[in-house]
Amino acid sequence: MNPEQLRDASMLELFALEADAQAEILNAGLLALEREPAAATHLESCMRAAHSLKGAARIVGLDGGVRVAHVMEDCLVAAQRGGLLLTPTHIDALLQGTDLLQRIGHPPGGALDWPEQEGLAEIDACVARLNALLDGTEPAPAPARMPMVSAATPEAIAAQAPPAAQAPPAIADTQERMLRVNADRLDRLLALAGEAMVETHWLRPFGGAMQQARRQQMRALQALDGIQALLASADGTVPRLRAALAEARQLLDDSHGQLSQRVEEIDQYDHRASRLSRQLYDTALSCRMRPLSDGIMGYSRMVRDLGRTLGKPVHLALAGEQTQVDRDILEQLDAPLAHLLRNAVDHGIEPPEVRRAAGKPEEGRVSLHARHNAGRLVIEIFDDGAGVDFKALREAIVRRSLAQPETAARMSETELLEFLLLPGFSLRETVSHVSGRGVGLDAVQDMVRAVRGSLRLSQQPGSGLHFHLELPLTLSVVRTLLVEVAGEAYAFPLGHVMRAVAVRRDEIEQVEQHQHFRHDGRPVGLVSAAQVLQRPETASQDADTVPVVIIGEQDRVYGIAVDRLLGERMLVVQPLAQALGKIKDIAAGSLTDDGTPVLIFDVEDMLRSVEKLVSDGRIARVRQAGASAADVRRKRVLVVDDSLTVRELERKLLAGRGYDVAVAVDGMDGWNVLRAEPFDLVITDVDMPRMDGIELVTRIREEPRLRQLPVMIVSYKDREQDRERGLQAGADYYLAKGSFHDTALLDAVLDLIGEARA
Repeated sequence: MNPEQLRDASMLELFALEADAQAEILNAGLLALEREPAAATHLESCMRAAHSLKGAARIVGLDGGVRVAHVMEDCLVAAQRGGLLLTPTHIDALLQGTDLLQRIGHPPGGALDWPEQEGLAEIDACVARLNALLDGTEPAPAPARMPMVSAATPEAIAAQAPPAAQAPPAIADTQERMLRVNADRLDRLLALAGEAMVETHWLRPFGGAMQQARRQQMRALQALDGIQALLASADGTVPRLRAALAEARQLLDDSHGQLSQRVEEIDQYDHRASRLSRQLYDTALSCRMRPLSDGIMGYSRMVRDLGRTLGKPVHLALAGEQTQVDRDILEQLDAPLAHLLRNAVDHGIEPPEVRRAAGKPEEGRVSLHARHNAGRLVIEIFDDGAGVDFKALREAIVRRSLAQPETAARMSETELLEFLLLPGFSLRETVSHVSGRGVGLDAVQDMVRAVRGSLRLSQQPGSGLHFHLELPLTLSVVRTLLVEVAGEAYAFPLGHVMRAVAVRRDEIEQVEQHQHFRHDGRPVGLVSAAQVLQRPETASQDADTVPVVIIGEQDRVYGIAVDRLLGERMLVVQPLAQALGKIKDIAAGSLTDDGTPVLIFDVEDMLRSVEKLVSDGRIARVRQAGASAADVRRKRVLVVDDSLTVRELERKLLAGRGYDVAVAVDGMDGWNVLRAEPFDLVITDVDMPRMDGIELVTRIREEPRLRQLPVMIVSYKDREQDRERGLQAGADYYLAKGSFHDTALLDAVLDLIGEARA
């Protein structure tokens, strides 16, 4: 290689792009040739790809790449002419050459001289093997797998990922022109397009107002006509008045004509602006969309190679690979889909002799089908193997102490399959390079949930395991159920909503201070959305029913009581400012068509918040019908302490006396809660992380809205100087924690704010 060329990294980058694009063609064509060795179309496409790589390597000065591509081209030309019948051994060697050409384009460690230094021996061996196969001098042993293509380890899949994860560059037979665009800039364009679409909706009510003005003018004209008719029937003594009315009518008539024309123009403009803004948004959104094939192009090769490694001939059948998917979802799906396909080959497909004995073809088939359905992306992965042995699965569940034998015996097949999604669960007792390491389907489920999707397992008698994934088409737009809580709009992503129902108040049951209602024959816990969000409860407008959104899955199902159901909306997702950090229970924001701001729930986070309320015994009753403000108003106390034991002790003491108690884990948490909710009293510790009690009291006294709020300090420090420090900061009361065992705390609260009921 010429030293000048060797130093030209940009030329190597061009070759790498070419190698990635042509490797895609070679991988697909060679896998097809393994099943149909004489297919002229695939032989031609593979030969041209090898020829293109040889020319590209020669231009860049990569002698090793020229040698590998040249001998690959010779093999394919020989097969075209009928002088060589391609066998799996030939395919192995040609695939090895394909991987090597990509490695030359992406040298390990970025070393530009890799082909002539560390990689030279590997290149020589590959060329020698292909020449031997071409000459017919090499026998056909079991293939020696290359690390990059063995698909036997996650690292191997990762090594194969670059050609699968990158969009290929524009090549000769591609009509679509390609342009690299910064992803952040594209996201910004999409956000602006969404805002433009929202802004155009302002025209419609403006046009409606103009229509109303035109109708009012018409009524004024009719009134003038009536007055003129009355004057015409008079004795003619008021001609000047009739002339003035006629002039007024003419002026009003002219203005009515002009307004009518402008109303028609603004209607046309509204129609055009709405259509153009929708097209702008749809086009910007389509820039984020990519065919599923961009993310799965390496999977056929992976399935084939893994099957060869395990001694199982198997191929991947694809359907719907041109289904459009959001770029971000496609990237996050790479690992879970690869895991499911590996799982199907390793666990599902039987060895050839077993399949032969069962009357099946020796070659197994794993299928991946994709389609759009009701605004969602549906991906199904299944195989024609034996499926899950439910007897072995029951034994594994019992052996791992996950269920009693009697319980496991009564479980349905659907219930048993759910155990496969538990962390670390595997039917394999031995660890191999493919399975048994405890990294199982739970990781797949977590990744699917991360993109607001769902995963279901099923199995039909005599067939393999069936994985059904439902995912949003894009993370930029989400179908939601809009609700109102405490006078503000919130949105539940519809993918996480099981049902929205109106629950009759007389159907709400109270069991051990928790509320339930029955849905589809099972009890569902009921929690107020206002309590989860730490917002004030509002009086119900309907005395008979409570609007409830049911969320969760399997055993984690809860009903979230809201103030109103506002209907379904398609919302443009707008990420919250990074400076805010992770906001509890909230995933993102958006705007409705009329510009109303909406917060989109993080349903998984909300489920965790509900479960924490349940475990802490802090579930408040959903508002009662017909209750007046005086009936439900309880004085609210905020307990701020970094000790869980102290927090719970104070909370139980106060709740037992009827106070509505909220807790915060330190001063900063308490300050954030105080700014969001009203309280009648704050009880705080002194020594806490992030913000201590003295600083919290100081901030409360500096805030005009909170300046009159009573504050009690409760501390282990019972020295006089500590007491003075707290009182000087503005505390109304200072109490030592040793007083908890008597009524001192409750007496102090009573002195400061009175009884719990207002």
